[in-house]
Amino acid sequence: MKYNHVLALNPYYKDSTSAAGLFPPTGIEYIATSMKNLVGKITLMDLRHEKEFQDINNLNEFIRKEIDLLCISITWNFNFKEICELICKLPDDIPVVVGGYKATEEVEYLFNKCPTIDIIVRGEGDETIKEIVSGVPYKDIFGISYRENGKIVHNNNRPLVDVNSISFPDRSLRKNNYHLVVHGIKLTNLTFDTILTTRGCPYQCKFCTFSLNPLGQKRTYAERSLESVIEELKTITADVVLFSDDNFFTNPKRSEKLCDLIIENNIKKTFTVQTRIEIAKHPVLLEKAEKAGFKLFLVGIESPHDRILEQLQKGFTQQKIREAFKVLNNYNFYIHGYFIYGNISETEDEMVYIADFAKELHLDTIGFQKLRVEKYSPLKEVIAKTPGYYYDSNGGPVYSDQFSLKDLKRVRNKIKSSFYNFQQVRHIVSKVWRIGLITKSDLIMFFFSLPLLLFRVLKREVLKRVRSKEPGFVVRMFRFYQTS
Repeated sequence: MKYNHVLALNPYYKDSTSAAGLFPPTGIEYIATSMKNLVGKITLMDLRHEKEFQDINNLNEFIRKEIDLLCISITWNFNFKEICELICKLPDDIPVVVGGYKATEEVEYLFNKCPTIDIIVRGEGDETIKEIVSGVPYKDIFGISYRENGKIVHNNNRPLVDVNSISFPDRSLRKNNYHLVVHGIKLTNLTFDTILTTRGCPYQCKFCTFSLNPLGQKRTYAERSLESVIEELKTITADVVLFSDDNFFTNPKRSEKLCDLIIENNIKKTFTVQTRIEIAKHPVLLEKAEKAGFKLFLVGIESPHDRILEQLQKGFTQQKIREAFKVLNNYNFYIHGYFIYGNISETEDEMVYIADFAKELHLDTIGFQKLRVEKYSPLKEVIAKTPGYYYDSNGGPVYSDQFSLKDLKRVRNKIKSSFYNFQQVRHIVSKVWRIGLITKSDLIMFFFSLPLLLFRVLKREVLKRVRSKEPGFVVRMFRFYQTS
């Protein structure tokens, strides 16, 4: 074997939100699993759970003693600069391979910024990493960029592979369980995991690039065999499992068969899925999903307004949304709705109406994000042709002459405060208890943890504003404590 000991590293110290460590770093787990039997030993390290190795000196000492190949997943925008700084501090005599969505987008930048990087894997890396660790000459490996004689060589892209040829993650490589931890406080004893049963999406929503890889390659909708899915589910010990499919119910007959197999194999989990409103057309499937343990639906709604829905090419109207939720609300599902605000020509009143519309649909919780333009987004052309609208050339939220990013943040806060009032919070607690999303012991643990969590949130907010020297903030806080 060319390599005796490989370190597969998730370099992020924390998640993009305050809820750290909820799900495992599945991308690097797929890569680690692909290398099995091709290298002597694999160490999978998630820095969110490895406080000792968050110290670069300790990490480098371990690498120098043990490791002869380092594989790093760079997936997200957040903390990108910090990840680059970490990579620059790694030993320069150990080969470094990086990959992931963000790494694929930033090939040139990473090579210029990080002299320790030897190879960048572009796009899906499951097959590519096998050839790297097997000693295939770099010039013959599709999908990589590498250094050679002081220059950067970019090989041709790797064709997308059959999803059934990809091994699912070997969870025995993990050192940790994954819990809901917010600001350092573990809120429940429930454990979390993910599974991917399909890749790609047949829909053509204008804002969405999920069905494109970071090379702009469109992956057509492809399904794993149900036998493989059940085999993987049997290896999962977590209580809550997220199906990472773009739309779990794209093929209703397949989804129904999978529900049957979950019931037949007595697999007892709480399942979370992403879906579209079209699932409401299949009541038999909904009944089976409920029996099989599917309890949390993440539904892409995007907008209450027909002209915005048409602009985004969602394929349905406000009336269709209302009709769908009349059906969905008859089942014991916890429903989280996704919305987009800051759309082209959208007014502030139209954005803020998201909160009222969500309540009219009886949604349990909502998430809302600014309209964004990624590298290969079809929205680029639309924004370019629309006077007064802009976006960062590296990808990011859309803003306009009427709504700056600061204005959009203010609108976001209005949506949030309008929806998440006391009555809604009470409804959420009642709903998760009624449908069995949490147990009595989890609920007790949550309420005992809540005061400490609130204290830490307040402390963090105070420190942040004091450091930013926000005018009058200290005075207001002093008066607040005087009157409390």
